[in-house]
Amino acid sequence: MDQAVTRSLFPEPETNCSLCARLTQLRTSLQQTEPDWHNAPVPTFGDRSGRLLIVGLAPGLRGANRTGRPFTGDYAGDLLYATLNRFDFTDGTYAANPADGLSLIDCAITNAVRCVPPQNKPTPDEIHHCRSFLRQTLDAMPRLSILLALGRIAHESILRALDLKPKAYPFGHAVRHDLPYRTLTLFDSYHCSRYNTNTGKLTEDMFNKVFNDIRDSLK
Repeated sequence: MDQAVTRSLFPEPETNCSLCARLTQLRTSLQQTEPDWHNAPVPTFGDRSGRLLIVGLAPGLRGANRTGRPFTGDYAGDLLYATLNRFDFTDGTYAANPADGLSLIDCAITNAVRCVPPQNKPTPDEIHHCRSFLRQTLDAMPRLSILLALGRIAHESILRALDLKPKAYPFGHAVRHDLPYRTLTLFDSYHCSRYNTNTGKLTEDMFNKVFNDIRDSLK
């Protein structure tokens, strides 16, 4: 990878995790063609004692899969980290590089699927296989009170990781769900991908509103 990534303080899958044959095959291929990339499960980044956990879909091919830090190195990360900075969840300057010295305040970021999937589309089995790592991350944050799901897959994976039925908590942008597990609150947002912002499905104002609601809830 481009720069060394700080060792995660969270429970993580092994760097050679082979639970998903298709994802393992892609990683192995990328290790040959792009040996300087991370090309391994991307660890959770942030404050283990934080009250907010942000859950995305999966590492981007040339983003987190390359850099080894969630949402780092692609457009989605540019928008997410700029928004986190705006709402005082960061310390330091985001420079799209895990060596930029950025740290998170009172929050952490992870993905429902830890390895890059082909065409950014994990299969249901791959999402299921990775769900145990998501549950371990949730359990590793003793002060966790707010979850933010970026997209429907992250939303449903969070609920299933908590043994809750997605049908009882339908996904919707800027929707808030009070969960029975540890009195957690789940907020939903459309994913901050370039596709969603280019098509107008998600605007900066819409994204800011979600974080404003989260900040108000944390107060």
